[in-house]
Amino acid sequence: MEDNFARCLPEILRHEGNWADHPKDPGGATMKGITIGTYRQWKGRAVTKAELRAISDVEVAAIYKRNYWDKVRGDDLPAGLDLVAFDAAVNSGPARGARWLQTALGVAADGKIGPKTIAAAREADAATAINRALDVRLSFLKGLKTWPTFGKGWSSRVAGVRKVALAMSHVRETPKTEHEPPVMSKTAPVSDTSAKPAKRPAPREVAAPQSTPAKGGGWLKGLFTGGALAGGGWIAAKWDAVTQGWADFWLWAFSFIN
Repeated sequence: MEDNFARCLPEILRHEGNWADHPKDPGGATMKGITIGTYRQWKGRAVTKAELRAISDVEVAAIYKRNYWDKVRGDDLPAGLDLVAFDAAVNSGPARGARWLQTALGVAADGKIGPKTIAAAREADAATAINRALDVRLSFLKGLKTWPTFGKGWSSRVAGVRKVALAMSHVRETPKTEHEPPVMSKTAPVSDTSAKPAKRPAPREVAAPQSTPAKGGGWLKGLFTGGALAGGGWIAAKWDAVTQGWADFWLWAFSFIN
C-alpha cells in the first residue's frame, strides 16, 4: 500500500537485527539485513566489513526501498500483503517472494508482479492470501539444507510477519476530509453587557388635589375624596353622603339663629 513502507520497514529490521557474520550464512557478513554483496552493488565498488558495519540508517532505508519494496510493487499491494511480499523478498529474494504471493493468489507464478497480480491481490480476501503465501514460504524454507541451523529463527520470523500482516489487513485508510469552518450567524450575539435596558415609561404626573373651602363638613369630604384616603372607594362614597347630611343639618339650624 502506498505510504506503507515506513510501517513495514521497522518490522523487517526487527527480524534482521544488527551485525551478523555466521559462517553457515550463504549471504556472508550482514548488517541490518544488508549483506556485504548487496552493499557492494549499492556502492559500485568493493567494500570492507568495517564499512558495512558503519552503514547509515538513511542508506539502509534507501537500499530496502529500491532493492526490495519497489521490486515487489509494495505501493500497489493491499496492506498486509505488501509486508508479506516485502519480507519474503528481503529474506529470499524479490523473485521468489513474488512467486510465493502469485501462488497464493492463483495467478501465473512468473516471479514478476504486474497488473494481473496486483488486480488479483486487490480482489482476494486479504487474510486468506496472507496465510497461503506464508504457508508456501514456510514449506520452501523447511526443504532447505540450512533449516536445522536457521529453522527456528525462520519459523519465528514467519509467525511474526503473519501476525503483523493480518493486523495491517484490517486497517482501512481514513479518507481525508476538509473540515468546513462553522457557519457564523449574521446576527451578532447579544451579550449581557451590550444589551440596552428597556426604557421605562415616564412617570405619570398626578395632579395634586385642590383644596376647596369646607362647606358643611367639606374637610372630612376632602380627606376621603381628594386626600390621603382618596383610594378608599366605597368608604369615600359613604362618607360623602354622611357629611352632606350633617352639612344640611347645620345650615338648617343656623337659619333659626340668624
